[in-house]
Amino acid sequence: MAKEPDLLTRVQAALRQVVHPASGKDVVSSEHVRAVEVDADGVVRFQFALSPEDPGAIVRETRSAVESVEGVTKVKIDVRLPNAPSAERPRGRTLRPGSVPAPTPDERLVASIQHLVAISSGKGGVGKSTVAANLAAAFAAAGKRVGLLDADVYGPDIPLMFGETRRPRVTGAHGQEKIVPLEAHGVRLMSLGFLLEAEQPAIMRGPIVSGILKQFLEQVEWGELDYMIIDLPPGTGDAQLSLVQTVQLDGAVLVTTPQDVSTSDVRRALRMFERVKTRVLGVIENMSGLTCPHCGECIDVFGRGGGRQLAEDMHAPFLGEVPLDSEVRVAGDSGVPTVLSAPSSSAARAFAEIAARVMAAVETHRDESP
Repeated sequence: MAKEPDLLTRVQAALRQVVHPASGKDVVSSEHVRAVEVDADGVVRFQFALSPEDPGAIVRETRSAVESVEGVTKVKIDVRLPNAPSAERPRGRTLRPGSVPAPTPDERLVASIQHLVAISSGKGGVGKSTVAANLAAAFAAAGKRVGLLDADVYGPDIPLMFGETRRPRVTGAHGQEKIVPLEAHGVRLMSLGFLLEAEQPAIMRGPIVSGILKQFLEQVEWGELDYMIIDLPPGTGDAQLSLVQTVQLDGAVLVTTPQDVSTSDVRRALRMFERVKTRVLGVIENMSGLTCPHCGECIDVFGRGGGRQLAEDMHAPFLGEVPLDSEVRVAGDSGVPTVLSAPSSSAARAFAEIAARVMAAVETHRDESP
């Protein structure tokens, strides 16, 4: 009696049934799928090399094919962009506390970009991406040529905030391909969200994140820009360090909410930028208060003044307060930033004033060393 094929063999056979529509090859032969592993509990793990020209459904079809194999209990896919450094062989030395190396930026990556501004926060959920989207839209409305790089690979929200669901196209000869950024509301956009399925998680280790960030800087055809806004992930990890070691920033804008649990994390982020010799352009207090639409009373949902106090304590400029405003939520869901969709709202006016202060800070200190 013939022996039944083991689970790994059956998984590999299922993968070979998934054909890439462009090449006509299965995803194993085309080397989209690599490093297939199956553990004793039936959990299947593999890498999927995703490029911009791949159809959006290819990862989902691959997952479904493996999930249909009897004995498979779970499928975990490590989605990677081509040429990203291996997570199993991280490059460079391990950093110890207090041993951050000095930045060695490669100016060739951003030769066509006049100013680079990072939007950062110490923790998630403070509205950092909302701030980045509205600053970029405000800069564009002021006549600036603007790009927005969504470096928050674990939570790429910029596509939703700009109402973009298309996939970017690729241009250039073989081996010299460049991704053409999408454009919405006068802002050129690049995000990992354009390359993933809507509900597909980005399961990546730190070195992969750093590699993607560098690719988005050097392999995207940004063109001539007055400003590039970079929406960083929360915290003080690989993405932040890789950015300051790859390009010379004009400065970082830190976003916080008023309560202590947020400002304490932003203090750490501010110290991190100081340590790597990156200018802090200022602090923004988001969700600073809610005006009751019925009685007009201001309700301090998350407290008030924490961002201003933080800026004073850390000797950093205070760029302004953005109130809680339902228009911001509506704008984020509808794909039109608040400064464009509801310019007379309290939040939009605050964003516009903050954008003007950021531009003034960048252009005033342009020639100063950080």
